[in-house]
Amino acid sequence: MRGAARLAAGAVHMIDLHSHVLPGLDDGPDTMDESLDFVRAAAAQGTTVLAATPHLREDYPDIEVETLPDACEELNERIPAELDFEVISAGEVDLIWAQHATSDELHYASFGQLGKDLLVETPYGLLHDNFEELLFQVAVRGYRILLAHPERNPSFQRDPNRLRAIAQRGVLLQITLPSVLRDKSSNSRKLAFNLVREGLAHNLASDSHSSSGHFRPPDLRRGVQVIAEFAPAYAEWLVTDAPAAILEGAPLPPPPSGGGKPRRGLRLPGRRKG
Repeated sequence: MRGAARLAAGAVHMIDLHSHVLPGLDDGPDTMDESLDFVRAAAAQGTTVLAATPHLREDYPDIEVETLPDACEELNERIPAELDFEVISAGEVDLIWAQHATSDELHYASFGQLGKDLLVETPYGLLHDNFEELLFQVAVRGYRILLAHPERNPSFQRDPNRLRAIAQRGVLLQITLPSVLRDKSSNSRKLAFNLVREGLAHNLASDSHSSSGHFRPPDLRRGVQVIAEFAPAYAEWLVTDAPAAILEGAPLPPPPSGGGKPRRGLRLPGRRKG
């Protein structure tokens, strides 16, 4: 079984590096029971590893980053063994929060507390001119950055070359399920798909907040299947080999041959005709 058939059959065990699964912290579940429903919903989609990435920013001042590993361990202890499922501790780091964070706080916010990779939140509004400077001030503290949902930002939508330049400097780009599933006229969907076609998308994640309903359920397989319509091997890589390397703090393996390359005659944003 290969490519799209593997994805359709649910034969791919996926790693989801962006979720708000921990109870009572931010805009995710309120209770442990709701978090367990969240886990079951993710497992039903074929996810086996889920990173808990609560918001680390000023509008959630009560989140103590050093407590996140214990919160994940408590959730893991409640997950039924037959699900074969693990929640990994991390955080979704706001850039301003990161500027004032101590070395220990950044370490606790990193994936699995390895002190190597950080999920950094892309702002939703227009970016200031110093965005890149702030981003690389975090990187020089010894972290590889995984930039969450850059495709949603209007500055990157208007000037994709700005995002390309960031990726060329070693920042990894995480596209998210809500963008992939939006209407074809959506600017966030267009940019997400163009990043895939250019080979600049390094990870697909759910950015899930609830087990069901309209508030971002963890339906990661749906997003993978949409991308698999034009790049099946690349779609699988985005949720398997690439995130596995990120969790290990290792270099990403190259994407599958031919995956993610632009189709003949496709004009991507930021490229001039001819």
